[in-house]
Amino acid sequence: MTSNSSPFKSILLRLGLLLAGLLPLAGCNMVVMKPSGDIAVQQADLIITSTLLMLVIIVPVIALTILFAWRYRQANKSAAYEPDWDHSTRLELVIWGAPLLIIIALGAITWISTHKLDPYRPLDRIDAERPVPADVQPLIVEVVALDWKWLFLYPQQGIATVNELAAPVDRPIQFKLTSSTVMNAFYVPALAGMIYAMPGMETKLHAVINKVGVYDGFSSNFSGDGFSHMRFKFHGMSESDFASWVERSKAEGSQLTRADYLALEKPSGKEPVRRYASVANGLYDAIVNRCVDGSKMCMAQMMAIDAAGGGGKGAIDGLASKPWGDEGQRTYVSALCTPENAGDFAPRNQAQQSPSQLR
Repeated sequence: MTSNSSPFKSILLRLGLLLAGLLPLAGCNMVVMKPSGDIAVQQADLIITSTLLMLVIIVPVIALTILFAWRYRQANKSAAYEPDWDHSTRLELVIWGAPLLIIIALGAITWISTHKLDPYRPLDRIDAERPVPADVQPLIVEVVALDWKWLFLYPQQGIATVNELAAPVDRPIQFKLTSSTVMNAFYVPALAGMIYAMPGMETKLHAVINKVGVYDGFSSNFSGDGFSHMRFKFHGMSESDFASWVERSKAEGSQLTRADYLALEKPSGKEPVRRYASVANGLYDAIVNRCVDGSKMCMAQMMAIDAAGGGGKGAIDGLASKPWGDEGQRTYVSALCTPENAGDFAPRNQAQQSPSQLR
């Protein structure tokens, strides 16, 4: 009795350990597989489809491995013993043909989904049953990743918020993203996949939220000491509630000037929600072009000068520079020319460059 019950007890013990190991998974948030935005839903469907296609190969291989190990064990004397067997055309067709078909199917699905779910591609549907109405304009949200908080600008509404994002349900959202210093990744799992935000660049994300609720958002790319607290709440609202939220932000908020932004972008963690009733004109473009303080030449101006042929080697000495950094040992270009030599420089390049580019 003892010898027969030992294997049974061993099996029960292993099953108990397996269940104990799976128990912590019961507390996992399954928002990635059960999201509330159509783009995230399509991404979840892609994960499920790809997994099932791969299981078509994985499950039979595991099952046959167990079957062969049991059937051809040393103790089974009735199993066929063919030491000279080395080839089977039918078996080779199954072994190579089935995985090849799976790879072709996965490749086709990946190719189609890569273009269909391109974050830069404007939405063509609200959900699986509703296309985007022709008269609906997307909500534009300009996102700035700061150290270590999120700034959201609403150019259509003229407001801004810190660590709070809101949008009406069933309305397309066009995110424009950049960063003040290092690279971050904007991620609302219930809404869509993550997209990087990088300094001096603008990335885009098109998405839509289909259910009213409050969802978690955060940075999914490590960016320093305060990274773990770089979180915000995303509010999916009805159109009327969103309009009320905008009006409340205008009533309760202050003005976001360029000076306020320069103070805000300094590193800080665990920032509370802030609301701004108005935003300085052109602030987001200045953030992207790295010239908020007004003492630097904007990147767009630099690129326009380069596109027009550049200042020329002879003009390098005429560049006005200013110290940059705490040490003051490095410099950056503050203007294309100094006030003293502006008259000498302008005749050579005025035909190619506008006055705004020369400032």
